[in-house]
Amino acid sequence: MRFIKMHGIGNDYVYIDCFRETVSEPEKLAIHVSDRHFGVGGDGLILIMPSDQADARMRIFNADGSEAQMCGNGIRCLAKYVYESGISRKPEIAVETLAGVLSLQLITANGVVEQVKVDMGMPRLRRQDIPMRGAGDRALVEQLTAGDREFAVTCLSMGNPHCVIYVDDVAQFPVAHYGPLLERHAQFPQRTNVEWVERLNRREIRQRTWERGSGETLACGTGACAATVASVLNGKTDRTVTVHLLGGDLEIEWAADEHVYMTGPAVEVFRGDWSH
Repeated sequence: MRFIKMHGIGNDYVYIDCFRETVSEPEKLAIHVSDRHFGVGGDGLILIMPSDQADARMRIFNADGSEAQMCGNGIRCLAKYVYESGISRKPEIAVETLAGVLSLQLITANGVVEQVKVDMGMPRLRRQDIPMRGAGDRALVEQLTAGDREFAVTCLSMGNPHCVIYVDDVAQFPVAHYGPLLERHAQFPQRTNVEWVERLNRREIRQRTWERGSGETLACGTGACAATVASVLNGKTDRTVTVHLLGGDLEIEWAADEHVYMTGPAVEVFRGDWSH
């Protein structure tokens, strides 16, 4: 079975073109191919599939085999493959996901996709839409205890759940310790992604992410969007922000139409055959 390895600022996935290949047990395959010692290595598996309502359909499986609703970095790479492989040569394409059908604008040079701008839709701020247990309609600066610490969290959904926490020095924060505790906190019935954010100024933030089902990753597109929305809601930044992640930068805008727009690169690393 042919595969493609791609990444969006270090958030890397193994892709299968299901216009040409058949995958029968994607949950098991995701676990095997994601293994960085015995597999291809990656943060998960993404299937590029036909759709009856868009140019392509994306299914994403985390490294632990669980299926996710969306991946901002992953969908940019999917769009690059869809365009460059000829599945669709339109400058703007639609991709079906479990979070809905998203519109992506392709920025190309000499037939190669270099950047992708994704309309991520409107953030979902109601507690029941995250989903998150507790009282009140929204979770803004809510106190949440994990292990030996209490955190002030702002939670929302970008098609998948996010928990945003502000810290003074994100580089030194023990993400690997508190990430699993918050991911599986009883308040989140479907688990959650966790973003630790350091505010730099009105137009820049620095972020690290613990991804649900994958652990800490070099970047998280939906997480960058969630962090931007949370920063606006908390009065920390303007509505257009550069998000500095471990793997690189994303430009995020929470626009006047209330949609969140994410712009960033997509890179193909290599192709190969999976014979297991």
